[in-house]
Amino acid sequence: MKAAYTGWTWLTAKDAETAKKQLEQSFKECKFLGYDYVENFAFIGDYFEDPNELIEMEKRCGVELVNLYGHFGTDVEENIAVGKKQIDFLAAIGGKWYNCQHGGYFGDGGPLERPTNPEVLDKICAIADTLGAYAKEKGVTLCFHPHYGTCVFWESDIDYLMAHTDPRYVSFCIDTAHTTLAGMSPVELIKKVGPRLAYMHLKDVDTYALKTAEGADKMGTFRALGHGTIDFPAVKAALEEIGYNGILCVELDRPEVGNFHSAEVSRIYIRDVLDI
Repeated sequence: MKAAYTGWTWLTAKDAETAKKQLEQSFKECKFLGYDYVENFAFIGDYFEDPNELIEMEKRCGVELVNLYGHFGTDVEENIAVGKKQIDFLAAIGGKWYNCQHGGYFGDGGPLERPTNPEVLDKICAIADTLGAYAKEKGVTLCFHPHYGTCVFWESDIDYLMAHTDPRYVSFCIDTAHTTLAGMSPVELIKKVGPRLAYMHLKDVDTYALKTAEGADKMGTFRALGHGTIDFPAVKAALEEIGYNGILCVELDRPEVGNFHSAEVSRIYIRDVLDI
């Protein structure tokens, strides 16, 4: 297995040129810490008229951008068009995985945790199946990411998505923290998804803080690896049991001190505890 880090938290600028400098800084810092592989949000493709500019940035920094991460609404045709554009860019830079998720219920005034909704899920399944088939033609694997505050969060949502998408085209990215928020064991979910698991997100959770957190603040309980209560050696053992030998990508939505510090803490943990 190989360690990677997600760099979208470095990107705070609204103009493309400054954002590209921040992206390059994320590459340099991740490489310095020992991450040879990185991922980012799919919208970074909008910064580059020529994919070769990004390829050259990767080479300068000594990292490989292996994954771009997109978000879907429920307009099937519109989101298929956007997704194809993002997959085209990813394939052009040599990326291998396209993470995707429902854009979520954030900001619509309703609850973030909602029961399984087949009507919404059917639209997400149609988008994922179509884009998954398209991605496969491009040499890219589509990985659906269950996520807090979206229509694919609970175990019943995941079960529905697994049953209503084509395993030839739709794989999964499991996130240890979002799985924990949904009341599931990451170990058991890894075993359930089995051969459809194509990518992993690692982040820890302070489950003591989680007991009193409400709404979006639940994601504020996410921590750098080793600073929460998730049993990552058991996660690694489950991955080995199903024959997973891919990317372990660390992500932290809200770094407690800063991006570099959080990435460093997690890299030390992966090296010293997980021997990766």
